[in-house]
Amino acid sequence: MIVNKNPILVDELYRNHSGWLHHWLRKKIGNSEQAADLVQDTFIKILQTRDELLGVKEPKAYLTSIAKNLLIDQVRRKRIEQAYLDGLSEMEYMLDAVVSPEEQVQIIQAIHQLCKALEVVSEKAQQAFILHYLEGYTHKETAEKLGVSTKMIQKYLASCLVQCYQTRMDMDVLV
Repeated sequence: MIVNKNPILVDELYRNHSGWLHHWLRKKIGNSEQAADLVQDTFIKILQTRDELLGVKEPKAYLTSIAKNLLIDQVRRKRIEQAYLDGLSEMEYMLDAVVSPEEQVQIIQAIHQLCKALEVVSEKAQQAFILHYLEGYTHKETAEKLGVSTKMIQKYLASCLVQCYQTRMDMDVLV
């Protein structure tokens, strides 16, 4: 939902800084198309946010901050997706031999829900979840890998499971 903003301010910000932001992102990530997508996502985020543009004194810093956060979210999402893809490729023979196409769709939907749930937890919590539930590490082994206590691993896993439950409940409401 787009919040009613002063379109002149957003338009002016876009005209004055989108080229610069694209150039900055292209240098950072080395891909012009992905940079262009992130520029658009940045301005969509501005349109969706409730923050007022009137108080922005440093537009480049403001845009850079939003773009960096979007880039970090994108990297986290790709890491999670890659971990699941790696896990699925290891079990590919099982999918082909035992699981029907309908069940494969359900598995893919479940993975999508899991990715959505894990997007909102910290990166360490995501890593703990992947190490413990997908790679089979114990709490102690996971704690050693991440350099935290086993109690912290339990907290990370609990936050992930709570988020998974909440995402599942949200998805059930939509159905």
